[in-house]
Amino acid sequence: MAMPSASYSITMRVDLGADPRGIGRVTTAVGDAGGGVTAVDMVESRGGSLTVDVTVNAVDAAHAEAITAAVEAVAEASVRKVSDRTFLLHLGGKIRVEPKVPLRTRDDLSMAYTPGVARVCLAIANNPDDARRLTMKRNTVAVVTDGSAVLGLGNLGAAAALPVMEGKVVLFKQFAGVDAWPVVLDTQDTDEIVRTVQLLAPAYGGVNLEDISAPRCFEIERRLRECLDIPVFHDDQHGTAIVVLAALTNALRVVGKELPSARIVLCGAGAAGVAIIKILQAEGARDIVACDRTGILHQGEETLNASQRWVAEHTNVDETTGSLHDAVAGADVFIGVSAPNLLSGADVATMAKGAVVFALANPDPEVDPGAAREHAAVVATGRSDEPNQINNVLAFPGVFRGALDAGARDITEVMKVAAARAIAGVVSDGELGPSYIIPSVFNPDVATAVAEAVRRAATTGVAEPFSPAEPG
Repeated sequence: MAMPSASYSITMRVDLGADPRGIGRVTTAVGDAGGGVTAVDMVESRGGSLTVDVTVNAVDAAHAEAITAAVEAVAEASVRKVSDRTFLLHLGGKIRVEPKVPLRTRDDLSMAYTPGVARVCLAIANNPDDARRLTMKRNTVAVVTDGSAVLGLGNLGAAAALPVMEGKVVLFKQFAGVDAWPVVLDTQDTDEIVRTVQLLAPAYGGVNLEDISAPRCFEIERRLRECLDIPVFHDDQHGTAIVVLAALTNALRVVGKELPSARIVLCGAGAAGVAIIKILQAEGARDIVACDRTGILHQGEETLNASQRWVAEHTNVDETTGSLHDAVAGADVFIGVSAPNLLSGADVATMAKGAVVFALANPDPEVDPGAAREHAAVVATGRSDEPNQINNVLAFPGVFRGALDAGARDITEVMKVAAARAIAGVVSDGELGPSYIIPSVFNPDVATAVAEAVRRAATTGVAEPFSPAEPG
């Protein structure tokens, strides 16, 4: 069974009788049902009875219901109500607008709004570049989605995508001080999306494309980059690629191998897979074999879609064929951005000595992490309950912070490589190990380091060499 987590956290309000051991009986019942008690709070005590709030982590919704039933079965215990803590956190949304300037007097109002604001409008009309200096544009990013590929859930539509976009906005602010805003579009027509974002762009200093399905995401990003003078960044592609390169840089340090000579097998030829191939090759990778679930991609296959065809043309220089299982045999690195349970521990055992496995399908990876660790030297996943989590939040806040600070009009491959090197460099030689190849998302040095590296790369056109942090 998967581990309980806060994403399925409930609080049960439980009425207990006079038995002083009632709380112990309840927590024991939760444990026996496989739940994790994280808090017990007294609500009231009167007339020999006690009411408590018991907060519990579960594995999924069905598990939460089973835990509740187990508590109900405890003698003299009655569950009055159950609150889903995740839904409570989302009530009313997760973001709001707050003014940066005071409006306490008539003078304040006359400068912030009419008539004083007219002077600022005229200044921007005379010099449009002043919009970056005199409006929110200098620090604001549009987080744009059409809801066609929400997390790993599929095409849920615009309204259902909004909670994810709100969360993205919170991360921008929390980690990099960037003011972002959800732009959730009720269309999945490529032309309409491009034109709508183009019309909205004057208010923003950058565009973060999110949860847009492949292959449309490629065309949307390409066309917006061509027609806008602000950075456009599809995070599902480039954020993932940046963090993968950062983690792989450090994983290869652990096993004493070099990227140019490593044999890399990548499973998944969608948005993330293409971006990973591009950034790895930009950093010097030479031997990449890409697969989808049907096997190794190679030129000459007639059934390939556009992204698969690009992958086949830019990888697999030896034109090998066969299954994914054939591909991983003898490989130094496996990177999965595909689907769950495609490999077994036995497959990992066929890889080269000192193998590195990045199984990033979420929530269930391409290979069981425990089974992979029996044979691989380094294992990473996309999960927060496993070591070495490959998480895009390590990249996108700092990338946009640096691009905004530089007044950049694009986010180049050089800037992405600079971001990856900065993330990897946060881990010092003393900290580096098989279970610590990537810094925590809560490490305050990450966004700062990424922002500065991206700013310098945007200014100079060069990514500074990789350099690990000094110990302490």
